[in-house]
Amino acid sequence: MSQLPFEWLVGLRYTRAGKRSSRNSFISFISLISMAGIALGVGALIVILSVMNGFQKDVTDRMLSVLAHVEVFDSHAGMQDWQQQAKNALRHPEVKGAAPFSETQAGLMHGAEALRPAMVRGVLPAQEPAVSDIAKHIRFGSFEALQPGQFNIVLGIDLARALNAGIGEKVTMVLPQGTVTPAGLVPRMRSFTVVGIFAAQHQEFDAGMAFIHLQDAERMLRMDAPAGLRLRLTDMHRAPQVAEELKKIMPAHLQVRDWSKLNANWFAAVQTEKRMMFIILTLIVAVAAFNLVSTLVMTVTDKQPDIAILRTLGASPNSIMKIFVIQGALVGLLGTALGVTGGVLVALNIDVIVPFIEHLLGVQFLSKEIYYINTVPSDMRWPDVAKIGVISVVLAFLATIYPSRWASRVKPAEALRYE
Repeated sequence: MSQLPFEWLVGLRYTRAGKRSSRNSFISFISLISMAGIALGVGALIVILSVMNGFQKDVTDRMLSVLAHVEVFDSHAGMQDWQQQAKNALRHPEVKGAAPFSETQAGLMHGAEALRPAMVRGVLPAQEPAVSDIAKHIRFGSFEALQPGQFNIVLGIDLARALNAGIGEKVTMVLPQGTVTPAGLVPRMRSFTVVGIFAAQHQEFDAGMAFIHLQDAERMLRMDAPAGLRLRLTDMHRAPQVAEELKKIMPAHLQVRDWSKLNANWFAAVQTEKRMMFIILTLIVAVAAFNLVSTLVMTVTDKQPDIAILRTLGASPNSIMKIFVIQGALVGLLGTALGVTGGVLVALNIDVIVPFIEHLLGVQFLSKEIYYINTVPSDMRWPDVAKIGVISVVLAFLATIYPSRWASRVKPAEALRYE
C-alpha cells in the first residue's frame, strides 16, 4: 500500500467511511447510496435486456419451427426445375436442407361454423422435416397422412378449435381464385379431410395455418410445379448474408428472401423496443452516476483544509484533481462491479428465481392461456454485459470531472483563513 502514489492513498482514504464527524459519515452514506444506485441500474439493465433477448429468441425459435430460414420462389410461374435448383442451393456450405412448397390464402369452413381465413401451404411430408419442425409439433393425427390425391389437411390447433373440426372430419377450402361458369364467377371450393392437428405454440401459426400435400395444392391452384423452395441453414442468424449469396448463384428470375424479411414488422418493433428500453435504463444509471457530483462537491467542501495543506506541502493542482477522480471512479467501479455480478447471477438463474417469487406471492406472471409460455425466458449475452459495464464506468468518470477541477482550484490561503 505504501508504494502507491499519494493521490491513490488519499483517494482511497476519502472513499472509505469516515467516523471522525457526523459530516464525514453523512458524505460516506451519500457515496454508498450513489454506489447502490449504480449497482441497481446496471443490474436491472442486464436482467431486463436478458429477458427481452430470451423472449425474442423463444418467439423466433417457435416461428422458425414452421418458417424456413430462406425462401427461393418464382412469383410469376412455378419452379419447374425445383430439383435442380435444390441441388444448386445445397452446394452452398451453409444450406443443410431444401424442400419444395406452394402457398396460398384461403378460407376454411366446417359445417355451420363461419369461414376462417388461413394460410394453406402445400408440402411434401417426406421432405418437410429437412426445412421445418412442423412434424414434431403434431398434437393429434399424423403429418405423414398427407398423401397425394386424397385431399387431406393438417390444421393449427386454434384453427381447428375455431372450426370445431376434429380428426376425420371434413372441412371445405374456399380459394379467392374463382371459376367462370354460365352462372357467373363461382369461388373454387374443395372438401378436405382433417388428418392432423399441430401446436407450434405461436398464435399466428396455430390460429391461421394449414398444410396439405404439394400435389393437392398444385391441383387447387391449377399449377404444374411448386411455387419455390424453402431452405434451412446451419446458422439462422446468417440468413440475410446467405440470401444475398444465393441471389448470385440462382437464376436471375428467382426471388430470394430470408426469414427476417417475412416478419420484418415484428422484428423492427422488437428492436425498437429494445433500443428504447436500453436508453431508458441507461438514463437511470446516468442519474445514479451523476449523484457522484453532489457527493464529490460535498467532499471537496469538507476537505478544503486538507486540500490547502496538501498544496502547501507541494501537491500540484493536477495531483489534487487526481485524488477526487480516483475517489469518484472507485465508487463507479465498485457500483458497476456489484451491478454486473448481481445482474449476471439473476439473469442466469431467472428460471429458479421467478418460480420462487410466484410461489411466495401466490401469483403467476405469465399465464399460458394468454402468452403461450408460462416461464420467463432469459438469454444473457456477454457483449451486452460488457457494453453496459463500459457505459456505467464512463458515466461515473464523467461525473468526477467538475468536482475534481473545482478541488484543484482551491486557494490554500483562503481555505486556511478561518481554520
